[in-house]
Amino acid sequence: MSNKKDYLEDEVFIIEDSGEMPEVALHSSLYFLCYDPDGPGLRLSQEDLLPLKQAVITRFQTIILRDLNPENRKKSLYRGLARSAVNWQRLKIFAEREKLDIHRVRKKTAPALVSFLKDEVCYVTRGGETTCPNCNQQTLEDFAGDLGLSLNDLCCGWKELCCNETRQDDQNCVNGQPLHN
Repeated sequence: MSNKKDYLEDEVFIIEDSGEMPEVALHSSLYFLCYDPDGPGLRLSQEDLLPLKQAVITRFQTIILRDLNPENRKKSLYRGLARSAVNWQRLKIFAEREKLDIHRVRKKTAPALVSFLKDEVCYVTRGGETTCPNCNQQTLEDFAGDLGLSLNDLCCGWKELCCNETRQDDQNCVNGQPLHN
């Protein structure tokens, strides 16, 4: 039988490798640790919960930065700039609810966004490739603002990468153009 520390370390690892919904992984871990008849039946203090919650932040950071990495733009794991913005919002809400600091994530994400946009403009203008961002201008402006960036921090040509229409569902845009049914 493992001790509490071992169980918590295992669950941190599971959350950090959980996929697209780290908050769901957190709740699954809490259920297993505390309530599952086959689980250890632990009683967790706020101190015990902190590494699990930090693992959620770590996982969000991983998936946000994955979609801001130009090397991933043609890989199946790439979800797009819109998804990165959505995950940033989900992280922000989680951190506010749990009263956790995400300054370090913001500090890594802001330059990653700036770099991604520079690379994307180069791909499109110099390489003749189609653009990858799948979001509209407002979504990108909001994302940049949340990261503490001004529009002046973004490279020239970033607006041309965005979908032409303001849409509720950014996923309806491909290669900078809205999809029409």
